[in-house]
Amino acid sequence: LGFKIFSTSGTARSLKENGVEVHKLFKIDEGRPNVVDMIKNGEIRLIINTPSSGMIPRRDENIIRTEAIGHSVCIVTTISAAETSVQAIEALASKPLEVKSLQEYYRDAQS
Repeated sequence: LGFKIFSTSGTARSLKENGVEVHKLFKIDEGRPNVVDMIKNGEIRLIINTPSSGMIPRRDENIIRTEAIGHSVCIVTTISAAETSVQAIEALASKPLEVKSLQEYYRDAQS
């Protein structure tokens, strides 16, 4: 679909093991570039950030989510929402978006 995927080391390792091309970012307290830098620079349009355990990951999640909202970047916070988002993006890439009235959807459902 032409997306560039960025992630921190643990996620990057897992994605690479599964054949996904990924660009590594530093965690917020590890240095730069990190996701906050990329959000502020307008380089990120979608973030998938699921909850982790521990205080530091939780702090980073809050910073990432706050920056995403402040810069109007779409953020997905659950695995099921991420899967659904990917399916929707794939569907949009395979056919043009079709706008229909509610009545048209109802009529189509009846046929």
